[in-house]
Amino acid sequence: MIKEISSTQNPFVKKILKLQEKVKERKKQQLFVVEGQREISLAIKGTYTIHTLLFCEDYFSQEKLNQFTTQHTELISISKEVYQKLAYRATTEGLIALVNTKDFLLSNIKFTSPTPLILVAEAIEKPGNIGAILRTADAANIDAVLIANPKTDMFNPNIIRSSVGCVFTNQIGVGSTEEIIAYLKESNINIFATTLQNSNAYYKEDYTKATAIVVGTEAIGLSEKFRFAATQNINIPMQGQIDSMNVSVAAAIVIFEAKRQKGF
Repeated sequence: MIKEISSTQNPFVKKILKLQEKVKERKKQQLFVVEGQREISLAIKGTYTIHTLLFCEDYFSQEKLNQFTTQHTELISISKEVYQKLAYRATTEGLIALVNTKDFLLSNIKFTSPTPLILVAEAIEKPGNIGAILRTADAANIDAVLIANPKTDMFNPNIIRSSVGCVFTNQIGVGSTEEIIAYLKESNINIFATTLQNSNAYYKEDYTKATAIVVGTEAIGLSEKFRFAATQNINIPMQGQIDSMNVSVAAAIVIFEAKRQKGF
């Protein structure tokens, strides 16, 4: 049976707004919000459970619901006013989902290749940068993305939007800097830390073995812990007046060099 919500003052609408805005609420409810047909489809492909599906018939045909639901999914028809209250994007697709969260445990990471390629991002504050990094990781089809010393949760709506759903298509692990360094060393994965200190040009290194590329913030860079734990520190030679670039761009440059060396 499909429920209906027509008022923006409905308590369930207020609950969704809290999930969008507050990390504590997402952790408490173990739910997060996904907007858009492509993003919801990728969440399903990533084996996430769709808890509730809200659709607005002004923008979305009820006939398409089956491809986004299971027998356990609650369906709610919402008015145009409610949809506009909840939706972030100017382009409307009429579909919003409440999705069950997952744990990003390092112990859950599985590799199918004996020489995996991993991207590690340390203490990245801007959700948009994390989203862009995840898009790069998806484009290169790397084996995993590890988030060290996270500054936001991975279910932040800005991460989901800026990653265009790639938060669901990547294998992701989250931990402290110390935990991730220990994990990489125990897994015999070479660590290449992008930093200016004591570094070689990135294209001079061999990434054909098990490899982790580590990037940090533009303002502060990587912590000493990663710089000292690295198999080799690497840099991207700069020819202009500044000595840094956007972290997602830097990650892409090194990742695709590693992919080139691996032959795919």
